[in-house]
Amino acid sequence: MVSQRSKTLPFLLGAIIAVGPMATDMYLPAFPAIAADLHDAAAPQYSLASYFVGLAIGQMTQGALSDRLGRRTPLLAGLALYTAASLGCALSWNTDTLVLFRFLMALGASAGIVIPRAMVRDLADGPAAAKMFSQLMLVMGVAPILAPMLGSLFCTWSNWRMIFVASAGFGVVALSIAFLLLPDTLAPARRTVVGLGAVLVRYTAIARERGFISHAALSMFTSSALFAYLSASPQIFIARFGWTPLQFAFLFGVNSMAYIAYSQLNPSLVNRFGVPSILSTAVGVLLVSCAGLAAVAWLGEGPAGLVVMLLACEAGFGLITPNAMVGAMTRHQAHAGSAAALLGTMQYSGGAITGLAMGVLVDGTARPMACAMLLCALAATLAAIGRPVLRFTD
Repeated sequence: MVSQRSKTLPFLLGAIIAVGPMATDMYLPAFPAIAADLHDAAAPQYSLASYFVGLAIGQMTQGALSDRLGRRTPLLAGLALYTAASLGCALSWNTDTLVLFRFLMALGASAGIVIPRAMVRDLADGPAAAKMFSQLMLVMGVAPILAPMLGSLFCTWSNWRMIFVASAGFGVVALSIAFLLLPDTLAPARRTVVGLGAVLVRYTAIARERGFISHAALSMFTSSALFAYLSASPQIFIARFGWTPLQFAFLFGVNSMAYIAYSQLNPSLVNRFGVPSILSTAVGVLLVSCAGLAAVAWLGEGPAGLVVMLLACEAGFGLITPNAMVGAMTRHQAHAGSAAALLGTMQYSGGAITGLAMGVLVDGTARPMACAMLLCALAATLAAIGRPVLRFTD
């Protein structure tokens, strides 16, 4: 059993969670190249939406499996599937095969996303859990900085298929970490042996708990705003403003650095002001920033104004995410895997919807993205208003 005082566990788990952003962010600069190679302008959008659908479905099953079998076995199986499907993406010959392998890739990646979160909840609660989640985000935050830059370099020096070969290589690294360095944080005595019906009952009970559903909704709408940015920004900055893939990757990296910086401020802010106060403030910041982004998009669209307002949005993303996770899971230690899975499913379902919406509503401007992000921020505000007072167990 890993001690709560372990200094290495959050960083190991963060490296595993990074399979998600590596799989998403590294191929964003390659959207135009993928569309041209597969002779389908919609191929990148379809593949991104299929990935989010796979994450939503995969996390529901992975959470229940990890509560029943322990954390290690489902994690190892998921990372192996992620690695194999990444190679499948590299060998895809049309839109259908790319969409299929991206879906399978997401099913595997879901284990690397949901199970580390459950492992944190196995070990900590309250401010201690917030600190561990922030440490996870520090490590996984490196991926959104490096991934698009690597993707742009592959597009420049080789081709988009090498991006997925690199994803497979990262999968091997994550699999090695999980196999060699991670013990199982869920003791056999705490594992649940239940059938499908009982699993569905458990998910229903979790979803009906006000503390979970309000914080999970807050996290979902915040993530949806982030995914609207991920889906729409390549077309806006590369296609509309004529930026190179490397310039776009640099912008993405700067925003990711801001995300990391805010998330690393979170532990000290939580210790001083508490999780509820930080959540309230961060939601207000996100709402104001998204409103400013919409104003820039409608009244005087230009790359400089969009960059500034997107950078401001990162404060909301970086502070809301870890604290909303704590709020959603604090009353569900007995089935942390299922709670983490339901939370992740809600997040990526929102991402799938906003990703498809960006493909349908694209008009060559930043207006669809800005409006979607503002609507998500408004919904997050309503969820924040309806959440109960947090009471931690330790």
